[in-house]
Amino acid sequence: MANRRQVRPEILDSLPADHPDARHSRRDLRLVNRIMGNHRWILRILPGVLRPGERVLELGAGDGELGCRLAGMGIAVDGLDTAPRPGNWPKGRLWHTADLRDFDGYHRYGAVVGNLIFHQFDDPTLARLGRVLGGAVRVIVAREPSRSWLSRALFIGLAPLFGANRVTRHDGRVSIDAGFSADELPKALGLDPGNWALRCGKSQPGASFMIAVRRPQ
Repeated sequence: MANRRQVRPEILDSLPADHPDARHSRRDLRLVNRIMGNHRWILRILPGVLRPGERVLELGAGDGELGCRLAGMGIAVDGLDTAPRPGNWPKGRLWHTADLRDFDGYHRYGAVVGNLIFHQFDDPTLARLGRVLGGAVRVIVAREPSRSWLSRALFIGLAPLFGANRVTRHDGRVSIDAGFSADELPKALGLDPGNWALRCGKSQPGASFMIAVRRPQ
């Protein structure tokens, strides 16, 4: 496994949403999120860094599962994804069908949250995104694959046990190779520790996290 991040295309991104392999892989992703504890971690961490009434934008909101759970906690969450608005998205909450690299409405939000999304972009793209987010939001919370031999070994061992299809088996390895270790994500985003209170690390096998809160000026 390479020491540096390797960002490669994921098969799921090239499949029509109604393709049988795509449906199976999205089912696999829901299981992966449960195994990694991603949604549980975000649901626990996010309320503690938000100010009262602060709006949240979920990047790569996908099938809407995380956003629905956040809304159920009373958090004002909107979604951003290239996919259409899912049928289960909370009523009264916005859904932006757009590429996060081109979205021009970040300034409307106090916080952004990303679950398994930042690893899909190379460092130059993350640097550009970081400049935009850094000038717009107060909080960035991210949950990503941890790039390590242990993460890869765990995924290879577990994937057959939960019935992962060919797309998930390929994309899982690609995601781990593009994942982050230590403080790589805030560095890639260009978040200056003088301006941001940063917490990074691993919380469960296979999972890394970043909590970035802008320091008062």
